[in-house]
Amino acid sequence: MSAEPYVPARARLPGLRKAVQSCAGCALHRDATQAVFGSGSESARLVLVGEQPGDQEDRKGQPFSGPAGGLLDRALERAGIDRDDAYVTNATKHFKFSRQRGKRRIHQKPNRSEVAACWPWLAAELRVVDPDLVVCLGATAAQTLLGTTFRLTRSRGRLVDLPESALAGHRRGPARALATIHPSAVLRADDSETELEGLVNDLRVAAEALAPTSG
Repeated sequence: MSAEPYVPARARLPGLRKAVQSCAGCALHRDATQAVFGSGSESARLVLVGEQPGDQEDRKGQPFSGPAGGLLDRALERAGIDRDDAYVTNATKHFKFSRQRGKRRIHQKPNRSEVAACWPWLAAELRVVDPDLVVCLGATAAQTLLGTTFRLTRSRGRLVDLPESALAGHRRGPARALATIHPSAVLRADDSETELEGLVNDLRVAAEALAPTSG
C-alpha cells in the first residue's frame, strides 16, 4: 500500500489538493466521505501535523474544523500564534472509523501501514511549504516524523532537529520539530484545563523558536 503513484511530482499545493481526492493508496479511502488535505499558506514557517481528520473534518473537507480544531485555535491564540500563519494538516488524509451506537461514526486510530501509505502526501506538503518548524500534535504525528521509537511522554515540548528523512527537499537549512499532545486528548481528559495549559506551554516554545532574534 502506498499513495506514491497518486502524488503528482513537483506539484504545488493546489495540484496536490486536487490529486488527493483520487488517492486509493490504502483502504481508508473506501469509507471516507473525501480526502482532507492540509490548509494554509505555502510560505508558512510553521506546520502543524495531527493524526487524521475526524468526523466533522471528513464531512467539511477541512483539517481541524471540529471540536479539536476549536480547542487548537484557543491554544494557539493563548500561545501567541496566529493560525492563519500556520499550515495545518494530518499524517493521514482519510477518516478511519467504525460504526457504533446507531449511525455514529467512532474514530479509530490508523495503523502503521496506513500511516506509511499516506506518507508521500505529507512529504509533498513539507516539500512545498518548506517550514522552519513542525509541531507534531499527538503520538501518531510524532512517530511519523521523528521515528517509531519517539515517546511523547518523555520528549514533549522539546525542540529537536527534524530528521533528514522528513525534510523532503528542505531549502532553507535545517528544520526543527516539537511534539505535544493532540487537542482531542485535552477534550477527553478528566482535568482538561490542566492539559490545555500544558498544550499552550508547548506551543509557546514553538512561538519563541519562531520569534525573530534581535541584533
